Amino acid sequence: MTQDQTPDAAEAVLADEPEVRQALSEADRGHVAGVVAEHASSPLAWVALADVADSESRVLDALAYAVVAVDLAREQLAASGWSPGERVPWAEEANRAYLRALDAERRAAERLGLHDRAERAAADLAAADPEAPARIASEFTPTQLIPVITEPLPPHPASTDAPAGDPSDESAAPGAARED
Repeated sequence: MTQDQTPDAAEAVLADEPEVRQALSEADRGHVAGVVAEHASSPLAWVALADVADSESRVLDALAYAVVAVDLAREQLAASGWSPGERVPWAEEANRAYLRALDAERRAAERLGLHDRAERAAADLAAADPEAPARIASEFTPTQLIPVITEPLPPHPASTDAPAGDPSDESAAPGAARED
């Protein structure tokens, strides 16, 4: 960033996607795929889908969605004159889709044992913005998308019935000590 808050010539910025951010904020996790279908060219939508898959331990899906997000972001960045290895600053909110996608790709590749791919994604992320990995770790953790149990829980095994009888009768209380 320059002093007047405009990006440096060597820093790229993805197009802002307020309609996608709005759609994602209104969608529950089960409808993120619908947002992707409506905004198929959006890296932000695809990385949101990768995050959902990652939070559900669907590692293959997470990798696939993250790779699509990375590719779409790179296409958009290249169209604006960006070259791989140039900065893509976290400070620009629109760029976070690309940076998060690189991190999602790295995590999924690592879990699948694709260590070379994970290392490339980590290197690309560090080259784009050295502060991004720490920001992602603190702001976009997979635990933010913990799956919610939707199946009914079994009934509690303990009885909820109150003991019957006179409360002053100590012999009625189970395990009550008796005076001799």
